[in-house]
Amino acid sequence: MNPTLEIFSQGEEIVTGQTVDTNAAWLSERAVNMGFTVTRHTAVGDKLNDLIALLREISVRADCCICTGGLGPTCDDLTAEAVAKAFALPLEFDEIAFAQIKQFFTIRNRGMPASNRKQALLPKGAERIDNAWGTAPGFSLQVERCWFAFIPGVPNEMRHLFLESVQPSLASRFSLRPDRLIILRTLGIGESAIQERISAIEIPVSVQLGFRASPDDVQTKLLFPHDYPEVALIGLVDKIVAELGSSIFAIDGLGRASGDLVFTIDQLMIAAKHTLAVVETASQGLLAAKCLGKDWLLETRYEQSLERLAKKLAVTVNTDDLSATAQAVASEIHQTGATDFVLVQLYSGDKQTFHDKDQAIILYNVLLTGDGCYQTTHSVAGPIERKQNQAALLALDLLRRYLQHKEF
Repeated sequence: MNPTLEIFSQGEEIVTGQTVDTNAAWLSERAVNMGFTVTRHTAVGDKLNDLIALLREISVRADCCICTGGLGPTCDDLTAEAVAKAFALPLEFDEIAFAQIKQFFTIRNRGMPASNRKQALLPKGAERIDNAWGTAPGFSLQVERCWFAFIPGVPNEMRHLFLESVQPSLASRFSLRPDRLIILRTLGIGESAIQERISAIEIPVSVQLGFRASPDDVQTKLLFPHDYPEVALIGLVDKIVAELGSSIFAIDGLGRASGDLVFTIDQLMIAAKHTLAVVETASQGLLAAKCLGKDWLLETRYEQSLERLAKKLAVTVNTDDLSATAQAVASEIHQTGATDFVLVQLYSGDKQTFHDKDQAIILYNVLLTGDGCYQTTHSVAGPIERKQNQAALLALDLLRRYLQHKEF
């Protein structure tokens, strides 16, 4: 069984919602990848008795706990004091920590406030974790069953201290056998439809199946035990791939570089040395923004009005056949431009429909390439932000499907 790990975040700003606890998500992902079973995330405000009670609880139920926050110089930074009182460990002055804190101010030509001296007080027996990115040293110690690591809550400092000090300590202290997570990333198909398609596939009880929907993709997750046979793993993944087909744009966890939709397209466009021009309407510039900095995107234009676009390009608008209009726009741009591909996105629906979350717009995407013209049509509903994002993604997905499969 994997060792258990808890994440404990301190700060009134986290409990009240003024600050989003991104530290806990970041730490959890890395702990799971190392082989820990993350059992709890707990946030506590700046209340000494609550901190003391939680520390005592964790010490007897978890193998490890990573604590963030509460190491600053002000009166609401209570972590060291809480640890001292929870475990009857007097605070001791650490000369090295104090010298490091003073140096932080000296090299910045700033005077050190007297309150920063507090940060050099560490519980007796704790091992100092040096902090070269701020004034708050971290510390670690073993209490009862649990090994605690206390690190600053400032995300930049927290990440440096975890990667350089805490993670190596975890690897040496615990026998870790990380499970293997395979993620199939899809677009254009929902969670329920995915589950229905793969329902006939027998998933072994030792393999954990899960789903995660985000604004940019739907993920089918398979968590395999660390000792699951490679041949059987690949076989199960292949069965699911066969059912989901070209909806899959990337697979994480098989040793190949992977990422989001734009990352996948970027790799394919670079490999084939293609260039692209884009015309977008419903996505209102978001499609181009998603491709920010990509050398293969040579030309972009956004038009709110189809009539203005048609007038600029001297193209006739056929409201009864927007696919034909999109093809005409693509052809005109291809003739006057210098890109290999032209991707055109049009939609039907007036301004009121576009803003009404209960009404759908119809997207018409056309991709003109050297070997033909490819198109897809989609109905998209929801708030205007969703329509905008889906319009950008579905147009890009037409390009991705052509590059990967020429299958739509």
